[in-house]
Amino acid sequence: MSESSSLPAYRVLARKYRPKTFADLIGQEALVRTLTNAFATGRIAQGYMLTGVRGIGKTTTARLIARALNYPPGAAIDMPEMTSTCEAILESRHMDVIEMDAASNTGVDNMREIIESVRYAPVEARIKVYIIDEVHMLSKSAFNALLKTLEEPPPHVKFIFATTEIRKVPVTILSRCQRFDLKRLDAGLLTQHFARICGLENVAAEEEALRMIARAAEGSVRDGLSLLDQAIAYGENAVKTEDVLGMLGIVDRTRVIDLFDAVMSGDIAKALNEMAAQYQGGSDPHTTLADLAEFTHFVTRFKIVPEASERDQSRTTMEKARAKEFAAKLSLPHLARAWQMLLKGSTETAQAARPDLAAEMVLIRLAHASDLPCGDDLVKLVKAAPAAPRIEASRPTPQVMASSGGGPVAQRMPADTETVASAPASVVLKDFAAIVALAADRRDVKLKSELERFVRPIIVDGNKVEIALEKEAPPGLPGELGRKLEMWTGRRYMVSVARGGGAETLHKQKKSAEATTLAEVKARPDVQAFLKAFPGAEIVKVRELDTSTTTETITEDTDEESH
Repeated sequence: MSESSSLPAYRVLARKYRPKTFADLIGQEALVRTLTNAFATGRIAQGYMLTGVRGIGKTTTARLIARALNYPPGAAIDMPEMTSTCEAILESRHMDVIEMDAASNTGVDNMREIIESVRYAPVEARIKVYIIDEVHMLSKSAFNALLKTLEEPPPHVKFIFATTEIRKVPVTILSRCQRFDLKRLDAGLLTQHFARICGLENVAAEEEALRMIARAAEGSVRDGLSLLDQAIAYGENAVKTEDVLGMLGIVDRTRVIDLFDAVMSGDIAKALNEMAAQYQGGSDPHTTLADLAEFTHFVTRFKIVPEASERDQSRTTMEKARAKEFAAKLSLPHLARAWQMLLKGSTETAQAARPDLAAEMVLIRLAHASDLPCGDDLVKLVKAAPAAPRIEASRPTPQVMASSGGGPVAQRMPADTETVASAPASVVLKDFAAIVALAADRRDVKLKSELERFVRPIIVDGNKVEIALEKEAPPGLPGELGRKLEMWTGRRYMVSVARGGGAETLHKQKKSAEATTLAEVKARPDVQAFLKAFPGAEIVKVRELDTSTTTETITEDTDEESH
């Protein structure tokens, strides 16, 4: 016989320390109290529905209920003696406590077997118990087949269901069961539980290492015990903080807090160096951002409910002291903005081909936004700025040169081109702007663009159009303009081309007017206040505000807020 085969079989901690009584269940006081009162008064339901996250104890609780139902001499929650029946039930080998995995028994035929067998009395036990795990995976037909039997089972039959996806269970099933929601365990409670187990196993464990394992377990007892098992093997019968850091692929909490400090103070160089050092040390960038987000949440919570945060047993004294310091100097809007950026950046990092580069970009954005004012501060800056006369923006009014006796005279084009654009085809065009507007109305985008960019208008008089052309103008543009005008208006126009002169093209006039308006807006004191509040910001374009539409929008928003 080989040496390996002679070794005793090892039972993992998650199985070895499964609760054997309801007193051993941790963190489920509501369930224990309800069942205790129900058993004491004889109000025992025919079916129970246990729901909760993975590894929280649903199957274990189901076995405890089955043991309580069959405890001699009668059903009882207090079970001080471990009988042979109790051992068989807890070890899932009792013939009258049938455990079934719905993931591999999803069909209606499996339910028919149960329906057929419930008619027979139990062989050894007092109550026949059917435990169906992951019951949400049963098919619709299987659920329907079980309805009648579940509602009116024989007196000697009880059903216990367990699921992690309670929303997938039909309401017709839920309404026939007594439901218990097993809650997620607090990290502090898990830490105490792990410390007790380490004492029973004669394993030296550092408190900070147990806190890390409890946080990584995310409320699941089984996940936490599996990690504890791994940590004990990794540390050669000792659970050390340094070993757990390497095992979980996370960094020291102190370094996470230092990274948070660098980012929130705007020190980009320090933040990137720290991130690079953690990455070289084996830390996962996505995990680092998750740790930053977790600490941001803790600081925010410390700012809102400091008393509850002080009592958080999953945090060290150092973490609480640093969080208190940050909570005092960081505003709630800044923390909320950091949380949103980390949440979005964490998703980007998880999906990126180079997570390290994506994480660095997230830190750069965070550091750059650290000194930007929040919404309230911005409003105060604007209110504090000196009042300035209102600048009314208007569309640039292009000018054309019209010949009038002694020389060219500037004349303004009408601002309202909508009337021209919607006029009948026989209308007489008064100026060059009307010609361009007509081309736009006829949806001749090419001709409209060429007229704006390459034509310097001189005069439009009756059926005579005199223009000058830019060097880049297409050679057939005057002839094309004459043909289109005759087709659109029903009149023949004589388009002549002068060697020089004329006003600037409409495109240049528009750009010049926009530049003037932009310069006027940039000179306003309130705009200067905005630019000062946002270093590096730049105004690139000014649009005319439609006051009628804005008034309606503001009115609608106000009405919605009032409701």
